[in-house]
Amino acid sequence: MDNFTSESDFVRLINRHQGIIHKVCGMYCHDKDDKKDLFQEVVLQLWKSFGSFRGDSKVTTWIYRVALNTAISAFRKESKKPDQSDISTLPLQVPEDTDFQEKNEQFQLLYQAIRQLSEIERALVMLYLDDLPYEEIADLMGITANNARVRMNRIREKLRQIMGIMQVS
Repeated sequence: MDNFTSESDFVRLINRHQGIIHKVCGMYCHDKDDKKDLFQEVVLQLWKSFGSFRGDSKVTTWIYRVALNTAISAFRKESKKPDQSDISTLPLQVPEDTDFQEKNEQFQLLYQAIRQLSEIERALVMLYLDDLPYEEIADLMGITANNARVRMNRIREKLRQIMGIMQVS
């Protein structure tokens, strides 16, 4: 595949699935600029690994994996900024998703509650909210499907408690 076709395939892929990346960024960043930075970093990491994607898993699984690994890495290195590579130096034209904003107060409360979870719990919630089957969540997280179900039940209860406290405050 020549570079032009590869680039155009990549841009189409990002355009089609950018919602996944925005969800991950929203789970791990509070600030709008941080979300943009993380989005750029995830797209950069996807671009770097695009040529080695063999299609052994679904494209969305690969995008989630790269996005989550990048976000968790950035989250763990909070004192350091993510790679400052400017995506604009790449020959890509990926539009920003200006429509991806919290729509109402309840949605914002849920995000605030989710941000209080551990990084692994956040990843599980995000995948669950994206309606992925437990088998795929388990595959992405490296756990069994049963373990994913049990963890999600515990996380749902934890979120209920957090949101109850937040609404009382």
